[in-house]
Amino acid sequence: MPRLNRRRFLQSSAAAGSLLASGIGRSAMAAPEHIDAPVLDRVVVREITDNQHNIFLRPLERPGLTVQRTGFPAASQGKTLQSEWGLALHIESTKGSETRRYLLDFGFTSDVYANNLELLKIDPTAVDALILSHGHFDHYGGLIGFLEARRAQMRKDLHLYTGGEDDFCHRLSRNADGSFSDFGMLDRRKLKTLNVEPVLSEAPIVIEGHAFTTGAVPRTSIEHVLPNTWVEVGIKDGLGCDAQAYLNHHFTADELAGRPQPDQHWHEHATCFRLGDRGLVVVSSCGHAGIINTLKRAQEVSGVDKIYALVGGFHLAPAPDEYLRQVMTELKKFDLAHVMPMHCSGQNFVDLAQKEMPEQLVLCGTGSSFTFTA
Repeated sequence: MPRLNRRRFLQSSAAAGSLLASGIGRSAMAAPEHIDAPVLDRVVVREITDNQHNIFLRPLERPGLTVQRTGFPAASQGKTLQSEWGLALHIESTKGSETRRYLLDFGFTSDVYANNLELLKIDPTAVDALILSHGHFDHYGGLIGFLEARRAQMRKDLHLYTGGEDDFCHRLSRNADGSFSDFGMLDRRKLKTLNVEPVLSEAPIVIEGHAFTTGAVPRTSIEHVLPNTWVEVGIKDGLGCDAQAYLNHHFTADELAGRPQPDQHWHEHATCFRLGDRGLVVVSSCGHAGIINTLKRAQEVSGVDKIYALVGGFHLAPAPDEYLRQVMTELKKFDLAHVMPMHCSGQNFVDLAQKEMPEQLVLCGTGSSFTFTA
């Protein structure tokens, strides 16, 4: 297999995903660049945790979409849904008599995650698979504590689907004076102890026969990664990401030397569902690679041109006005039925969407439930 150059791959829509060597996690060996996306009858996305819980958001009915809200389900017990910076979703899909349940991302803290799972009456024992969109603490922070509390009741062969080895890299926040603050790293040793097997693939794969991932997202549009974290490549004291885990690693010389570099999120993937004849429901979670790039990638790997709904974080909160307007212009070309910004999408995006696509915009928040039907 020829040596992959990561930058060249991510600027091309035709390159193959990287494969991982054994011992790091089960890799999706020889995963095809084009997949046969399963056709589903129903998809329900529930927000376990988002940045805010707005009790004044109203239920909503649109063709193919029902939106329900959660108020104060346990007020008499002095309990309420909690919100924090981060995102955690529960997704249930149906195909005929088959049902699959996924936990996608896990918010910032395990306490908030556990509280909201209980109040929303989400049963972890019924979950078929775990999915992690990317290696940011506000998306995996609640994972280990949740597993420590509930793993024994869950299915024995539980997998965590990730977009690549980079999920385990050490990440840092850069301060105004140029110094760095620790932003954590996912501990694969604890995952092993908890009998959770990572599935690492930068190529698109089907998860439990219903969902599929985009794999790594090529950068083919006007978009670029907006400033966020920095990343360190390497293993220290058993923690971190191992460049040599790849059969054909594609890290730069600076990355291999362990020098912090701006995080380009080569490992980030989106989770998608093909909803009957309506098209694709694309869950971007954080969208650092760009939501236009992500939608194009979903079309490319599935062969389905119609995008029915874009759901999740779009990472446009830090976007300059002109850049945001350029993205909106491109987004409108997809003729989406529903646009559902969460987490890091930004009030700036919501405000612009209310002007540019008011009929498509659906407001989101902790405790909201979105039912898509074919």
